[in-house]
Amino acid sequence: MQSRGRPPRPPVQRAATALPKHAAEARGGRRARKQPNLLPPLGSDLTPSEFSSYRRQLAKGELMTEQGRDLTEAEWLDALNEKRSRLRGIKLAGKGNQKQVEVVGQKIYLPNVIFRMVRNHTPKGKPYNPYEATFRVPQSITKTDIRSYLSAVYGVKTTYIRTANYISPLRRTRMGLRPVGRYRTYKRAVVGLVDPFYYPLDMEDMDKVARKEREAWLEEKFSLKALVRWRRYELVRTAQSGSKGWRFTGHLRRDKILQAVARRRMITRMEIEGIKAEIAEKRAVGKQILMEKVKS
Repeated sequence: MQSRGRPPRPPVQRAATALPKHAAEARGGRRARKQPNLLPPLGSDLTPSEFSSYRRQLAKGELMTEQGRDLTEAEWLDALNEKRSRLRGIKLAGKGNQKQVEVVGQKIYLPNVIFRMVRNHTPKGKPYNPYEATFRVPQSITKTDIRSYLSAVYGVKTTYIRTANYISPLRRTRMGLRPVGRYRTYKRAVVGLVDPFYYPLDMEDMDKVARKEREAWLEEKFSLKALVRWRRYELVRTAQSGSKGWRFTGHLRRDKILQAVARRRMITRMEIEGIKAEIAEKRAVGKQILMEKVKS
């Protein structure tokens, strides 16, 4: 029953872009906070704030089309959703039908952070979950930063993000009396994926042929063996360079070191045998043997 001083409301056309049932029910619980005359009619897809904005623009005459009529709620809501979902930062420029997409605004530089992707924690006997991805990120990164980074840089859509800080233990002396440092502390982020991602197989899970092909590819692309040799060389050089009388021979493996020692001993033995033969010849002839010449 309507009041005498208030005119009847005009019939409202239902919007074409309807909300889901549960979302509409959840939104309807908040409508009771506003005054009844400011709420949209039942069955409308507009929120109270959208309905107030629509009525305000309608009263100002801003919704008049070229045909001389006002936009309906459905048409106004479609235009609003199209504006909300537009791709910001680009524009169509050109003459006629030949239009090209151009980037507007200033350049955006990527953040100076490192996202390290690791394998998911999979219990023994359980299958690997391809709809999850695990990253190790700096502790200053938040969930919003992770979602924005993956979406803007790689175009990865996420459903949920769970983070946990790993506090590394202290490194103590050999007797464990006092701390001397600590290992690296990091944050682990478990991200839910919309599209599945299958992590490459481990070397242990491959057969013999696939493992050899994988090792050959890694050696060709990244030179892992040369990197290991360089690391061992640098480790020995930096650790033993301060020792008295130490000289790096270029060998790091024990068998190579033993071969080099045996080679030097053989050379020394041959030199001694030559000196002995020379002394024996001089004694047989009766020549004088000088120590300076023998030492030389």
